[in-house]
Amino acid sequence: MRVLISEFMDAPAVQALQQRFDVQYAPELVEQRGALLAAVADADALIVRNRTQVNAEVLAAAPRLVAVGRLGVGLDNIDLAGCETRGIKVIPATGANARAVAEYVVGTMLSLLRGAYGSTTDVAAGAWPRNALSQGLEAHGRTLGVVGFGGIGRLAAQLARGLGMRIVGSDAALPPDHPAWQEAGAESLSLDDLLAQADVVTLHLPLTPQTRHLLDAARIERMRAGAILINTSRGGIVDEAALAAALRAGRLRGAALDVFEQEPLPAGSALADAPNLILTPHIAGLTQEANTRVSDMVAAGVTMALDARAR
Repeated sequence: MRVLISEFMDAPAVQALQQRFDVQYAPELVEQRGALLAAVADADALIVRNRTQVNAEVLAAAPRLVAVGRLGVGLDNIDLAGCETRGIKVIPATGANARAVAEYVVGTMLSLLRGAYGSTTDVAAGAWPRNALSQGLEAHGRTLGVVGFGGIGRLAAQLARGLGMRIVGSDAALPPDHPAWQEAGAESLSLDDLLAQADVVTLHLPLTPQTRHLLDAARIERMRAGAILINTSRGGIVDEAALAAALRAGRLRGAALDVFEQEPLPAGSALADAPNLILTPHIAGLTQEANTRVSDMVAAGVTMALDARAR
């Protein structure tokens, strides 16, 4: 059986697959749509990250496909209905990068609350902006609002509780009496109540028609003055122009975005030069440890799917 890998995968996991299958490891295919369509024609399994669009065109070009492995958890780049119709098993790395994302949330939160870590050039040049940087904030006693209370959101909440923060959450799929709230020491709120109370809002939602621009200008206006917004889930959930306007107006203390409506983020975006803004290239879930866990989990899942089909 043949496995096609169109984006980066940890080398030991690729080697494990190569011991069992004919593997084409070609991460350059994510940039070469025509070559991808040709290569998938005789693939029994396809392994992707978030940039390869496994849509109807790819599925039509892949008559032998048994499994799609997703090196991550978001599935908006995969035609799930098309896979279900064909009996193609979709294998995400659920939970494997949760620690990496949760630590990113806490790290960017602390950086934006303190506001003191961009002074290296000034201090090295002999300046001494001590007064300007002495108004940072502590996390202890502040409120973290977690929108989407799945595995990653709960782990971020756990880490924040260790800093002495109050945790509130909003999740349309999780009733207020669900034991997860009590186990996490979190209070279940409506989204608007959460935005009104939280000093820091972190988003952990899939991108759907219902969540697109969930954080639009009106909802950003409902956030507490001086709050911080962190999005590590999916671009499109936050209205980027509205966020940039709120930062420029001083309405928010800061924001951290790891995901964008268009990736790579185009030059000249509304976010360009917005103050107190951390931008990273969709790497919140990527650490050495997470890469290993994600790759190993997907490799094992694809192997099981192919073995089951071979029986």
